[in-house]
This record gives sequence, C-alpha cells and structure tokens, in this order.
Amino acid sequence: MDLDALRYGAFSKLGEAVTDWDQMAQKLALLMKDAQDNLKAKADKARWAGVNAGVTREFVDKTAAEFTDAHIQANSIAKILSDTRSELISYSTQVNDAITRAAAQNLSVIDTGDGTFIVTGNTRPDYASDPSGKTSTTDQKAAIAFRDEIQGILSKATESDTSAAQVLRLLVDQAKYGFADASYKDRDGAARAVTAAQELAKKAKMPADMTLDDITEFNRVMNKYNSDPLFAEQFAREVGPKGMLQFWAELSHAHAGARDSELQTMKTLQNNVSLTLATASFSDSNSMQEWKKGLIAERNTNFLASKAISPIGAQGSQIISSLMRQGQYDTEFLDEYRKELFKADKPAGDLSTDDLYPAGYDVIFGDGTGNDPIEGLFDGLSHNPEAAVHAFADKSDLDHMISNARYTDRGTSLGHALEAAVTGRIYGDASSVAPPHTEAQVQIMVNVMEAVAQPDKGADLVSSSGMGDSFGNMAASYMPEISRALNGPSSAAVFVTNSDSPDGFADSVPEVVRFLSAVSADPSGRAGIILGESLYTAGLADSHIADPSLFDGPRQQVLVDIGRNAGIIEGIVAHSVADAEVQEAVKDEASYNANLKAKGDVAKTWVNVGMTFIKVPEELGGAAMGGVVGGGLATIAGGVIDHIVGPPESGARDQALYTSAHEFYNSRNSADRQTVWSVEEAINRHHAQLQVDAVRDDVGKAVNDGFNDASELLSRSKERPNG
Repeated sequence: MDLDALRYGAFSKLGEAVTDWDQMAQKLALLMKDAQDNLKAKADKARWAGVNAGVTREFVDKTAAEFTDAHIQANSIAKILSDTRSELISYSTQVNDAITRAAAQNLSVIDTGDGTFIVTGNTRPDYASDPSGKTSTTDQKAAIAFRDEIQGILSKATESDTSAAQVLRLLVDQAKYGFADASYKDRDGAARAVTAAQELAKKAKMPADMTLDDITEFNRVMNKYNSDPLFAEQFAREVGPKGMLQFWAELSHAHAGARDSELQTMKTLQNNVSLTLATASFSDSNSMQEWKKGLIAERNTNFLASKAISPIGAQGSQIISSLMRQGQYDTEFLDEYRKELFKADKPAGDLSTDDLYPAGYDVIFGDGTGNDPIEGLFDGLSHNPEAAVHAFADKSDLDHMISNARYTDRGTSLGHALEAAVTGRIYGDASSVAPPHTEAQVQIMVNVMEAVAQPDKGADLVSSSGMGDSFGNMAASYMPEISRALNGPSSAAVFVTNSDSPDGFADSVPEVVRFLSAVSADPSGRAGIILGESLYTAGLADSHIADPSLFDGPRQQVLVDIGRNAGIIEGIVAHSVADAEVQEAVKDEASYNANLKAKGDVAKTWVNVGMTFIKVPEELGGAAMGGVVGGGLATIAGGVIDHIVGPPESGARDQALYTSAHEFYNSRNSADRQTVWSVEEAINRHHAQLQVDAVRDDVGKAVNDGFNDASELLSRSKERPNG
C-alpha cells in the first residue's frame, strides 16, 4: 500500500459500501425468513405428485436455501468490509500522527511510490525507507525511528488491505452460481483461517519431518478450522491433490501399527483431514474444480512413502476413500468419483476384497485397512443422501453392489449408504427430520426388496452381508408404503402418508412379504421392523383419534384396520421366525432381546424417519409429522419405545419345539397388547368419546386376524417348511 493512499484514502466511499452491504444483509434476512417460513413451509405441507414432486419441490427447497446463503454471504462481506475500514482508518490516524510528530522535528515524510517513502530534513542527507548509506547524526537516528514506526504502520495497513481482498475473493469464488454459506464476523477471523491453512499446508508438504508432537499441534489447529470454508479450500489448494495423497501415504507408512495414544492421535488426524476436505469439496472456485478433477485423476496412481522398501504402496482411490469416512462431501464430486469406481468394480464380478484390490498400506487408523475403496465411498455416500440416490438409481449398479456384498467387507457400509438413499437422512444424524419419500427413493427401496426377496440367494444377504440392521431400519421408515401394499389400494384413507409414491409397493406385495420375512432372521433387523411398525401404529392411532376428518367413517373401524395391519406385519415376523430352524431361533432369542433394547436406546437417531409420513391435525403442527417431532409425537414415540424395550417376558425353554411355538404366541400376544395400549393411550390423550372396552376387544381381535392373514401371505409368497 502506498503511503499517500493510506493518508488520503477515500474511506467515505468504503463507508458507503459497508452501509450498502449492511442494508443488503438486512433485506436478505427478511427474504430468508419469508422463504423459510412461507415458501418452503407451504411446499413441505403440499401434496406433490408427478413432475412437481421431483422437480418443483426440489426447486423450492433450493431456492429457499439460496436466500439463506445469500444472507450469510452478504452479512459476512458487510462485516469484513466494516472491520477492514475501521482498521484502515485507525492506521491512517496513526501514520498521520507520526508524520505530524516528525514535522515537529523538522523532518518530512515523502511518498516515493510502489509502497516506498523517505524521511528527510531540510539541511541533511535524505534517509529513505530502504537506506544504503550510513550516518551517525542525531537527526538521522530520529529519521530512522520515524521510518521504522511509519513502516510498521504501513505494513499492518497493507496486511489488512491485502488479506481483506484475498478473503473476499475466496468468499465470492466459493460458489460459481448463487451464494456461499461461509460466515465470518470480521476480517481478522477470515484472515486467521487462511493464514492457518497456509501454515498447515507447509507442514503437510513435508510429512516425513512431522513428529507426533507436530501432528498433535496439527490436530489442534485443524480441529478448530475443519468446518471453515476458506481454511479448507486454502489448505487443499496449497497442498494440491497429488500432495494430499502423498501426505497420507507417508503418514500411513510412518505410523503403521500405531497403538494407544499414537493410534488415537492418528485417528483424530484422519477425522480432521476428512472433515476439512469434505468442507473444501463444496467450493466451486475454478481452482477447487481443478483440484477435484486432479484428485480423481490420481485414483490409480501408486503412492509410495519416501522410506518405503516395498514397491507396493497405496492406490490413490484407497487413500481418497479412506478420507471420505467422515464429513459430507459435495454431491457433484461424489457423483464423478463414484462413477469411476463403479466402472472399475462392476466388470470384476463377485470377487473378494483381496482379489479385487491389492493390499498395500493400511490407510485406516482403526478398524479395517482401507484396501477396498468402495467401502470408504459408501461411507461418504451415507453422509450425502442426494449422492446416495444418484449412486443406486441404476438398478444394475445396485444389484451388483448388493450381490458383491456377500464376498467383500463392504456390506455394513453399503447398508448405511442405502439407508441414506431411501430415507433422505444422513446416516446416524439424530438432528434432522426425514423429508417425504421421493419417487426415486421409493423405486430404490423396491429394488432393494426385490434383491433380498430372490428365492435362490436373496435371504442369505441378510445374514452374510452385515446389512440386516440397515434393512430393518429401512423397513421401519417405509411402514406407510408397506402397509398400503399389504392392505390394498383402497386403504389410503387409513394409512396416510406424504410420500410422493404412496402406492409404490402396490405391484410388489410378494417381494414386500419376502423382504420382511428375510430381514426377520436377523435379530437387529427384526428389532427394527417391530419398533418401526409399533411407532407407525401408535402415530396412526393418535392422528386418527385426534382428527376424525382423516377418515370418513367410524373411528372404531379405522382402529380395527390399524390393528389388523399391525397383526399382519408382526405376524410375518413371528411366522418367519417360527419357520426357521428351531435351534437357530432359540439361539437368536437372547440376541434379539439385546438388539431390541439397544435399538430402542438409540431409536431417536432414526425414529424421525418412521414418523414423518403421518398426517396430523393443524393444532398439532400441520399436515406432516415433521412439524411435531420433538413435541407431541416425540412424546408418543418415547412412550412406545419404553413400552417395547422392557424386560423380555420369557426365556429359552428346555424343549426346542415348545419354545418355538411358545415364542410365536408370545409375539402375537405382545403385538396385541402393544397395539391396544397405543390405541388406549390415544383415546385417553384426546379424551375421545369411544367405548374403550369395545375398542380394546375389536382391536385385539383384529391383531389376531392379522397374524392369521400373515401366514397365508407368507405361504403365497414363498416356500415354507411343512408342519
């Protein structure tokens, strides 16, 4: 910065810019609120269908989000400009004060251009800001002192000005179209983030020199900034795509076999780097677009540590995927990366992980080795539902990945990715409410059920792939569509839903039955079905009793229909367990009880998935259950879970056949009691004028009828053992 620019800068114009941006931020705040409370809220309550469901609603959601991002960006720009203006005015005041004091000592300060200046007197040799000569006069000492003081002020002003320009450019470049959601309170905060990234990048370029203490400090800084967009982009760009992969190859080799505190330090580092790169992936700047392309281009490169002896290092894709296990990566980046990995994986057929991918460095600090890049990709997809839908929309891709899960270690991660795809929620995220199921999601669920329902090899997917738990959760989230399918197209008024494809399972009833039957063989999967059905039943009963207008008929009739449906679903589960080999059924009883308790303990991490489809009256929050999660329905859900996961009512008996039969009737009686309890609770909660004894009797009989109907459904849908 030139001296005269600081002394005579037009700060009033900068002040006008600050005012303009402040006003813009305030106006956008109003638009943001209107978009969220009016536009998006109405869209969420609307009953979309056809093209509108797949296009218009998504457009509305993204438009509302853009208003939020626009407000955040405008607010950040206003604060950065305001902070910079205040700093520059302060530096201008300081430098003018110094020049005034210099003049009092008969010294003049003259701007010589290009950021230089001289301090000179009337009768003495000039003494410039970069002197080449020497003198010992008293006046020279004063000139040097003023030169150093003014140079220090000018340097600070230059740093303030250039760093503001840098962070503003980075901020604006974050989004190629629209606005970025990077939020900063002042210039200093944004500048510190960029500087921290540059310092860490220097260390990352020399990983062989990093001690464990260096990595600990690296973790401290990265933990502070891993969600900061400017930090993340600057770090990624400075290190470069190839440098990033080499960095991880070096550390993986150097800390192979890490244990205790060293292992924990490296796990923390892997988590921090993953989160940082995930944040960076959302930048649409030209530099980051090239970075992402460059990273994918290195997927087949063999990365060797500098001190390695073996010629086999870590494949680029193995490192990339190992750094995807945490954080949410950008959809477009995941799409491009996934296409390349799927293209390479599909022709290989049904091979084991070791046959598919070479065993090089252990790039995972913790469980697993990271040899299979598809496994890490699935973990990344599980954190981005939109990308997960894209990944499994092609049935051939889905069929290959499900089939291949038998022979690889990727089944659990695949299950988590499928959960994200069909529910619309980030796997394991308990803070959000699932959106209505789209037609694409429903179709993926249909394809999953068809794969599991295959007579020759479908059922073993549940036991051999590690996906049973996820299949149970997926079934729980699709209870409305499952119920509509099992009860026929005329049951829409009973089994309400805001799904875009409520009857998407109508042509797949045998597959639905076989899917539920197969998943019942897994204790955790079975627990998911039971909890999901119970929650749906309780929510339906409460909704219909609270709002009689949902069903044009006697409320007792709709409660009977709900009870019969509960009996059908739990009956399919109970008959399937009874049909299994007796010893296996007995062995799994303790495991099922443990899983039921465990899943109940954490049910609120996925319970919202199973409750956003229920319509409720306006006084309870609007047309979609999402409006009352955390309120009335959350209380109902908590009561249901507590009621279900109490102590088991029976244990294994001495005679296997008796045990099997006994547990079947126990299941029927439990379904009866749970359903009746839910109905009674709803009647009492809403003070409904219904004859409780008559309702209890009718609903209980309906549950038993549903159990009997379940046996017939199973017999029509699959081959069953005799007797």
